[in-house]
Amino acid sequence: MGTSHGEEDRLSVLYEASRKGSVSTLNSLLPKEPLILHKISQSGFTETPLHISALLGHLEFTKALVTYKPRLAIEVDSSQNTPLHLASAEGHTEIVKELLKVNDKPCSFPNEEGKIPLHYAVMRGRLDVVKELVNAKPESLSFLDNGNTVFHLCVIHNHLETLECLVELEVAISGKLLNFAISDVVGNTVFHLAVASKQVEV
Repeated sequence: MGTSHGEEDRLSVLYEASRKGSVSTLNSLLPKEPLILHKISQSGFTETPLHISALLGHLEFTKALVTYKPRLAIEVDSSQNTPLHLASAEGHTEIVKELLKVNDKPCSFPNEEGKIPLHYAVMRGRLDVVKELVNAKPESLSFLDNGNTVFHLCVIHNHLETLECLVELEVAISGKLLNFAISDVVGNTVFHLAVASKQVEV
């Protein structure tokens, strides 16, 4: 089932509102077109308005969208990213919190590169987001990114404070992950990687 020209116009208005974070536009559009959020999947757009809102950090717009249609929180774009992937990478902590309230399953959703939201937060050193994601889904600590644990990612991307935080969280949960070997350098633990990188503090 395709969309009519009028529906395409209204979808364009919706997406423009998501780029601007205009809650007033969203609230005025939905009474006129109550099914507009359900027609996104039939449109040619490769991402949902929630992806855009989460990426750009529009907190109130994000809250409004997930109130109207909570299922948007688990929708993926053409790269298999959920809105949580994008908000985590950008460090939008409050948006991450809102998305997790709606549905914490995306914590475990790998995108086409095999990365979960926690991997992006760790790679970018988004400390507050890391805490939120691990507290929501402690098991996400065990997800590997190309054979690398989240601890390896901290060392590789030089985020000491994030590593310290993860070690504390991990010890509180199970204390088992620190000795994972990195896949492409057999036998290299986090400690060996740190020394090789001359990160003495680690």
